[in-house]
Amino acid sequence: MAPTTTFEGTDQSASTGSDPGASDVVVEASDASAASPAGPEVNTVPAATASAAFRPAMVGLLGSMAALGAVTVDIYLPSLPAVAADLGTSAAAVQLTISGVLLGAALGQLVMGPLSDRFGRRRPALAGIGLHVVASILCVVAPTIGLLIGLRMVQGFGNAAATITAMAVIRDRLTGGPAARVISRLMLVIGVAPLFAPTLGGLIAGAAGWRAVFVVLAVFGLVLWVAVWRWLPETLPPERRTTAGLRGALRGYRSLLGDRQFLALAVIPGLGMGALISYVVGSPFVFQEGFGLTAQQFALVFAVNGMALVIGAQVNAALLRRIAPISILRVALPLVVATGFALMAFAGTGTGGVLGLLAPLWLMLFLLGFIMGNASAMALTLRGDRAGTAAAVIGATQAGIAGLVSSLVGLLGGGAVAMSIVILGSLATALLFLVGGTLANRRRALRDDQPQEAVRLPIGA
Repeated sequence: MAPTTTFEGTDQSASTGSDPGASDVVVEASDASAASPAGPEVNTVPAATASAAFRPAMVGLLGSMAALGAVTVDIYLPSLPAVAADLGTSAAAVQLTISGVLLGAALGQLVMGPLSDRFGRRRPALAGIGLHVVASILCVVAPTIGLLIGLRMVQGFGNAAATITAMAVIRDRLTGGPAARVISRLMLVIGVAPLFAPTLGGLIAGAAGWRAVFVVLAVFGLVLWVAVWRWLPETLPPERRTTAGLRGALRGYRSLLGDRQFLALAVIPGLGMGALISYVVGSPFVFQEGFGLTAQQFALVFAVNGMALVIGAQVNAALLRRIAPISILRVALPLVVATGFALMAFAGTGTGGVLGLLAPLWLMLFLLGFIMGNASAMALTLRGDRAGTAAAVIGATQAGIAGLVSSLVGLLGGGAVAMSIVILGSLATALLFLVGGTLANRRRALRDDQPQEAVRLPIGA
C-alpha cells in the first residue's frame, strides 16, 4: 500500500504541542505512485525553506494573483445597471458578463493546470496575465453585449493561470494544515477586493463611464505581470515536471476524476463559491433596485460583508494551529446551511427589511471562510503528485459551478428570494457531498477490512 497522508496529523504541532517549526515539512506521498512507474517519490522541504517562501511579501504577491479574478468581477459590479442601459439589454443578459468570466476561468483552469505541471509555474502565469491585459483593453471598445460576454470569458481564461499558479506554488511547499493556514492568509489579500473594488469601480464609472473600469483592469494586470516576472520564484524544478503531452494531461485528469476522495473535497469549494457568486451577482439588483440603495451605500454594504469573509478566514487560520481542517469543515458546513435557511426565511417574508437580509448574509460569508480554504487544501494534499492539475480541477470546479449556479439568480427573477434559493441550494448540496463522502469512506473501510485506510481518508469515519 502506498504511503498515506493523514490530514488530522499533517501539522503535528497542532496535536502534540511540539515546536511548530520542527514539523513544517512537506511530504508529497499521497498517491504518488500513480505518477511514476518507479513508485512513490517523497519530497521533503525543510521548515526554514517553507517559511522563507511564504513571508508577507510573497503572500501578498500570491494573494494578488489569486485575487485577479475577484477584482475582475467586483470592480465591475456597480456598473451592471449602467451596462444594461447603455447596451440596451436586460439584467439577466448583463449578469452573463459575470458568468462569462467564471466559465472562461473554468476552461482556463483545465488548460493551464497541466501546462503548469509541464512547463513550470512562471511561464503559464505570465501568459495568462498577459491575456487578461489584452482582453481588458478590448472590453473598453466592445459595442455589443454579446461581444462583451465573449471578451469577459477570455478575461476569465487568462485569470485562471494566475489562480492556478498561486495554489500550485503553495502545494509545492506545504500540505494539510500548514497549507490551509497559508490559503487562509491569502483570503486576507483576496478579501480586499470586495472591500474596495466596488467602491473604486463606482467612483471610476461615475467619473468616466463603465468602460473606464476596464482600463483600470488592464493597468492592474500589467502591474501584476511585472511583479510576477520580477519576484515570483519557480517552485517546480525541471526534474519534477511532467514530460507527457496531451495524453499525459488526459491521464492526469482521468486519475483525479477517478479519485472519489479527491472529488468530494474538490466539489465543496465550488459549491461554496457558487453561493458566494450568487450573492455577488444578485446583490446589486437586490439592494440597489429592490431596496433603493445608492451606489455608494451598496459599496459600503458590500465592504462590510466582505469583511465577514476576511475575518472568517483569519479565525480559521488561527484555529488550524489546534484543530484539524476536516474537524472545522464538519462543524462549519451544517452551520452555514442553517444560515441559508434563515436567509431564505427573511427574504421570503420580508421581515427586518434590508437588515433582515444583511445579518444572515454576513454570517454566511463569515462561515464560508472556514470551508473553501480547508477543503481546497485537503484536496491538494491528497494529490500533490499533480499539484497543478489538481489545482486546475479544484479551480475549474469552483469557476464552473459558480458560473452555472450564479446564472440561475437572473433566470429565477433576480430578486432577494431568487438569490437566497440559489445560495441555500448550493450550501445544502455541499453538505450532502461531505455526508455522502463520509458514508462512502466508511463503507469502503468495512468492505476492504482495512481500518487503517480509513484514517487516511480526510472525510472518513
